[in-house]
Amino acid sequence: MRFLGIDYGSKRVGIAVSDEAGQFAMPLIVLNTSQNLVKEITDIAKENKVKEIVMGESKNYKGEANAILPASMNLKKDLESGGFIVHMEPEFMTSANAERFQGKNDMLDASAAALILQSYLDSHKNKK
Repeated sequence: MRFLGIDYGSKRVGIAVSDEAGQFAMPLIVLNTSQNLVKEITDIAKENKVKEIVMGESKNYKGEANAILPASMNLKKDLESGGFIVHMEPEFMTSANAERFQGKNDMLDASAAALILQSYLDSHKNKK
């Protein structure tokens, strides 16, 4: 089964997708945060035959909800209303880690989404 990964940000949203077997996450695209975001994500999910989405659960250094979490939870609800199963995966500094691996470029947020998705896939391999 293929999964979609999301790194939600106030300006940009990174999107990643897994392979058919749900073992490897790959950066796909970076979207601008807009009023059409749910439709854009839904279209990408349908195009890739995705039924389950993994979103980064963003928290601060103390492990508390940060400023971006409420907006990402609204996106989660909207996607669930569209029929998707949405999993939250704890994430911390994924954009910084992606930048450390590849340098700063236009696909940075998609790479962060891939890190979030890969973390989820790795943690659920033994549960299948």
